[in-house]
Amino acid sequence: MPWVSCLVAGLGIIPIALLLSESTEEIAEHSGSTIGAILTALFGNCAEFIIALTALRKGLIDIVKASITGAILSDLLLITGLAMLIGGLRYSEQSFQPTMMRTNGAAMTLAVIALALPASLISTSGIDNPQDIHGLSITVAGILIAIYLLTLVFSLATHNHLFDPPKLLDENDEQVNSETSNWQTIRPWIVQLVLSTAALAYQSEQFVTALEPTTEQLGLTALFTGVIIIPIIGGFSEYLPAARGALNNRMDLSLSLAMGSSLLVALFMAPLLVLIANFIGQPMDLDFASFEVIALGFSVFIVNLVGMDAKSNWLEGVLLLGTYTIFGAAFYYYPS
Repeated sequence: MPWVSCLVAGLGIIPIALLLSESTEEIAEHSGSTIGAILTALFGNCAEFIIALTALRKGLIDIVKASITGAILSDLLLITGLAMLIGGLRYSEQSFQPTMMRTNGAAMTLAVIALALPASLISTSGIDNPQDIHGLSITVAGILIAIYLLTLVFSLATHNHLFDPPKLLDENDEQVNSETSNWQTIRPWIVQLVLSTAALAYQSEQFVTALEPTTEQLGLTALFTGVIIIPIIGGFSEYLPAARGALNNRMDLSLSLAMGSSLLVALFMAPLLVLIANFIGQPMDLDFASFEVIALGFSVFIVNLVGMDAKSNWLEGVLLLGTYTIFGAAFYYYPS
């Protein structure tokens, strides 16, 4: 039965994602919270990117677009909400760097505007020429990638002192004197990272192959599959480090991971898939469904609102998780 094959393939991604998460966490321990969060977000999204790329090669454009929306919603609402809830149950209140929230919030707002642009252009001007929409998407994709690279320069180089808590910077200073020892320590984890990424690529191929007949058999829409099912399975490697950071009262690390991951998807992964699609002859653009754009806009708004005071508690985590659940129900009932 197709759904059995899909379930087995999906469950097979989870232990590989855990191995990948373990290796990125160990490497991140030697590189500070900001670099560690970016590294964890980069490889934590490996599963989602490989799944999306596999679906793209198979021509499943609707699932690819929906998976981009779902990955952003999962990062902003599910992972952030989970971290705030778990951390809030152990600590009355947790604080984090306000600069990180403001910068990432502004960048995510720009990303949502960019993703909404093609749909808005079509609805307001009546343009329905695929070549025009494709040209706009390519232009926007290039700009988003450039902005993402500049956010990395801002957080890692010119203004890194605003992102790393002082205690983590002190730890880094101590580690500078033992670079050789650090390399010997992280070398096995780099090997594990490479091997788990390769295994993830193979398992993701199996999952996507079984996904399409399964969704048809169960009567699930491509939108719900991409927005909810793929991100939950593909983003499994991000749950543990976010939860562990919150339990250790390192909410900066948890939120850097969640926000950094959402930025990676919106400003880099999505436009990169558009550019790749252009090279392999697949008709993918940034013309997302209006409801997807609305969901993204509300998600960015509520996360910015919750993080405005640079503090978190368990109730704010519940609010984010509740919002994610409501969106999940809405996408389930959204017509095909």
